[in-house]
Amino acid sequence: METGKIDLPGHRLDIDVVYLRDQLRALLEIASPTGYTDTIVRHVCHELERLGVRYDLTRRGAIRARIPGASQLGARAIVSHVDTLGAQVKALKSNGRVALVPIGTWSARFAEGARVTVFTQKGTYRGTILPPKASGHTYGDEVDTAPIGWEHLELRVDAFAANARHLHRLGIEIGDFVAVDPQPEFLENGFIVSRHLDDKAGVAIMLASMKALLATDTVPPVDLFWLFTIAEEVGHGAAAVLVPDIASLVAIDNGTSAPGQNSAEYGVTIAMADQTGPFDYHLTRKLVELCQENDIRYQKDVFRFYRSDSASAIEAGEDVRTALITFGVSASHGYERIHMHALRSLAELVTAYGLSGVEIPRDEHALAGLSGFTRQPSEHDAAALYPAVELPPGFDDLERDEDDEEE
Repeated sequence: METGKIDLPGHRLDIDVVYLRDQLRALLEIASPTGYTDTIVRHVCHELERLGVRYDLTRRGAIRARIPGASQLGARAIVSHVDTLGAQVKALKSNGRVALVPIGTWSARFAEGARVTVFTQKGTYRGTILPPKASGHTYGDEVDTAPIGWEHLELRVDAFAANARHLHRLGIEIGDFVAVDPQPEFLENGFIVSRHLDDKAGVAIMLASMKALLATDTVPPVDLFWLFTIAEEVGHGAAAVLVPDIASLVAIDNGTSAPGQNSAEYGVTIAMADQTGPFDYHLTRKLVELCQENDIRYQKDVFRFYRSDSASAIEAGEDVRTALITFGVSASHGYERIHMHALRSLAELVTAYGLSGVEIPRDEHALAGLSGFTRQPSEHDAAALYPAVELPPGFDDLERDEDDEEE
């Protein structure tokens, strides 16, 4: 154990799951494709004010809230993002339809049939994203053989528009934002099905965790920062919202529960690595131990085609320990599904982490000497823990016989 550790229990707190669910429902009702996030930022700020949490707002709208701890140095941060996938107007077509380009990375196959809102300087319009050959009565089997891709989709605006001139008269212009309806369903068995659960569920988890922490008399050992970013879906993330006192950054986002992955829609899925590389060894191990100590179900996973808010911070040169804890999502970046069990489990872990003791006091300083520097198990430690075992006579021959039978 590191010298000078502050010995706090790190017990999980009870989570108001009704509040968590209601916050998620309210967040889903607010359109917030990346680049069009002012309204949802105002919503989160008002909720922070209602909770009695002070915050700062960057020029573009990233939020940095703070729950004071016993020390400002070596602060911890939790981060999620309020922005979602969406689209923009690419061109006004001669047939009165609108060509689109995606905001964020998502497949056009999940956009077909989506109901949307177009935001223009003259107001909003409703519409539907469709392939050009959308009528089976007209095109027959050609509907089924049409190619998939954003260049093979168009937006049918619910207003009179027979040509590009009509669209222009409506006030629709290139670059206008298009928000995709979430179509949420909150089922009695705990499942939630909706678009944009990535990462509005993470935002709701953070708000519920803050509410639980504020209800206790225990003061965290260090300041807890709560970061809400506005451009994660396009790779910006937490690059511009950290402060020098922050030593560790835990991102909350979706985990992909799919064949070949170890994520689950229940409990906490702790990411060990994503496409940017491994997460911090010590911070990740601490989160695993907190799950074990607090009887929080968890599993580990590695994501190959994935990055989160923490990646942009590291790439921007921030020297912080990073970790990623996730709620398992089925059909991520499509019509997603999650379960309340995972959301509650994540919120419990966040509260346990926020109240847990400081294990690396040296992290108070951006630069320091070797004293107090962390250790990882070496080959010598492994040899001491797991000494060589002498195999019984004939064991090698038995292994070879089994290999021969398989051949």
